Amino acid sequence: MDRRLDVVIVGAGPNGLACGIEARKRDLDFVILDRGTVVDSLYHYPTNMTFFTTADLLEIGGVPMIVTGEKPKRADGLAYYRRVVQEYELPIHDFEQVEQITGRDGDFAVVSRDRFDMEKVYRCRKVILAIGYYCQPNLCGIPGEDLPKVSHYYMDSHPYFRKKVLVVGGRNSAALAALELYRNGSEVTLVHRGEAMSEDVKYWVLPDINNRIKNGEITAYFRSRLIEVCLNEVLISTPDGERVLPNDYVLLMTGYHPDSEFLASVGIKTGEDLIPVHNPETLESNVKGIYLAGAVLSGQKTNNIFIENGRFHGRQIFEHWERLEQA
Repeated sequence: MDRRLDVVIVGAGPNGLACGIEARKRDLDFVILDRGTVVDSLYHYPTNMTFFTTADLLEIGGVPMIVTGEKPKRADGLAYYRRVVQEYELPIHDFEQVEQITGRDGDFAVVSRDRFDMEKVYRCRKVILAIGYYCQPNLCGIPGEDLPKVSHYYMDSHPYFRKKVLVVGGRNSAALAALELYRNGSEVTLVHRGEAMSEDVKYWVLPDINNRIKNGEITAYFRSRLIEVCLNEVLISTPDGERVLPNDYVLLMTGYHPDSEFLASVGIKTGEDLIPVHNPETLESNVKGIYLAGAVLSGQKTNNIFIENGRFHGRQIFEHWERLEQA
């Protein structure tokens, strides 16, 4: 690319789209790059997921989100953000992985590789990283974790019908997966390091999962951990010793973390809980000219930033740029 863009936005999630809307409102020259599809993380959420929040708190760019139920579902979210992209004619290059960012404030080079394995280079004045964390699952580091029967993501119960499924974790994703699997014909066992399911589980889900465990409909091992995955069984450590369980599939609902290696390659430092160094007022990182938006700002504290508050980061960033230009 010969021309120099005003900004390259890395990440086409809701917060990256919100940054693109702010760039469009200011008539800037920009592109949005994403390694997956538009709102890729949302696309990989469970098929029947219901958002915890209401529709108005997911809106960006002043585009209303209309849903029929009290709270939007995954399908509502996907349709809504597609409509936002069309409304603002956002220039999104999806399935394009950013591999390197070099240069300095006012003259960056963003190197990417598209789905045809072609390298591209974008020159730009500024960079916004709205990369989230959903592509970086927390690994357990145990034998057999790389077997095809193991997944760090759960989308739909159908493939697990009449199968023995081990769910590892004690928070929302584990509880929701275990309940949906149980109600759709799976034999579910849950393993969690804690004394009980986390109190952070959604208030309408927590009594449901606890009752299913109390009634023996879902078998649960607390203060326990998975220590090995084999082809037809799993080995777990419990307070009563090790146990071997027959098993068909394993779902590791163990959470996610930011891509600290990529941040480091750009020169961005991280501190406690892998929170990237940044100015909380301007959202500029320690690398001048590179800004952060959305969940990447939360580091390992992944419950701190959601669409509801991250959607305003773009406005915060661009208002800072305007103040710089007026100074």
